[in-house]
Amino acid sequence: MNRHERHTALLDLLAERHRLEVEAVAAELGVSVATVRRDLDHLGEQQLLTRTRGGAVAHSVSYELPLRYRAVRHASEKERIARAAAALVDRGMVIGLNGGTTTTEVARTLATRGDLTGDATDPAFTIVTNALNIAHELAVRPHIKIVTTGGVAMPQSYELVGPLARHLLDEVHLNLVFLGVDAVDATTGATAHDEREAQVNALLAARARHVVVVADHSKLGTRAFTRICPPETIDTLITGTEAEGLTAPFSAHRTTVTHA
Repeated sequence: MNRHERHTALLDLLAERHRLEVEAVAAELGVSVATVRRDLDHLGEQQLLTRTRGGAVAHSVSYELPLRYRAVRHASEKERIARAAAALVDRGMVIGLNGGTTTTEVARTLATRGDLTGDATDPAFTIVTNALNIAHELAVRPHIKIVTTGGVAMPQSYELVGPLARHLLDEVHLNLVFLGVDAVDATTGATAHDEREAQVNALLAARARHVVVVADHSKLGTRAFTRICPPETIDTLITGTEAEGLTAPFSAHRTTVTHA
């Protein structure tokens, strides 16, 4: 049983029993007590359960859906980018997020920031997204208000596109938007492979006071099919330390570059 399978099994058992004891669960799953303790500690850090002496109890989230971790390229770099991005968010903000592996990591990091607390009647912040997977993951978090666009779902990115998505975005204002991109350079700006996704992402950028592009080093200095926004509209670029030699041209557009 690998780590992902153990996490899913633990959450399933917790949904059924509401309380787990480390030694009993270890025997049931056929793993060591130390392994179960580490797994419960990790799930506790993700605010998916509450650790107790000798076990865990159910937290105020839904366990109907198993925990998913998607292996991605440059995973460590994207985690660092996500931490730097999440640090820009203050309580009460309205945040835009498009689809993608990096923005998904940003959403997960935001969801587990211990200083941003709240409940359904007084959420810590609001997320407006056209990404089904992000809305799906965060909908179980009572301290986050989730607003999704309408539209047609794209099978590769889980993004909602089309006139219905644009209709809602015409009516909202965002404090900042985190944009995941397929490519970004200092001449063309942020670009995407699909023109339908680029259109909605461009509107997210247009509705935000502050535009933050989150991109690992492999995206820098490259161009994709269609533009999301020009370089002069990108207020902040957050990338990994791996990209230090590629970011100098962005300074010409007064883009703040953060190396995570």
